Amino acid sequence: MTVIKRGTARMDSGRSDDPLGPYTAELISDTGGLSQFGAFIETLPPDSASSFNHWHLTEDEMVLMLSGSVTLIEDGVETTLEPGDSATWTAGAAVGHNLRNDSDSDARYLVIGTRAAGDRVTYPTQNRVLIYDRTTDTRRYETLDGRPSTKPG
Repeated sequence: MTVIKRGTARMDSGRSDDPLGPYTAELISDTGGLSQFGAFIETLPPDSASSFNHWHLTEDEMVLMLSGSVTLIEDGVETTLEPGDSATWTAGAAVGHNLRNDSDSDARYLVIGTRAAGDRVTYPTQNRVLIYDRTTDTRRYETLDGRPSTKPG
């Protein structure tokens, strides 16, 4: 068993000049050495987004709000999520989604997802698909019609 005390997990972060805005993430599952699922606590400042609208072919995904509020954008429909609310997405369901912080304070939420050996992440509003091979840690991007491309944004 690995105990991870508050403030001791490995961290990841995004910069303010990123098109999605800044974020921080406490990488709980990575710190604990887990391989079958990922779990992290993301802090999303005001005017930031969690990602571009996307969906996963082979990985389930869920979020659980801890504090603050976000706007869930799911296939163009906007829903406010507040502490205690959650949202789930089944692998292979072509339901594009992302979170946006429209509030005046930070939002914190737990993200949990399965870790398949490989995944195809479709970004429908960005005309991109990420092909990810976890076994070799390689990523490549294509347009929705299969032409080589760059990452979204």
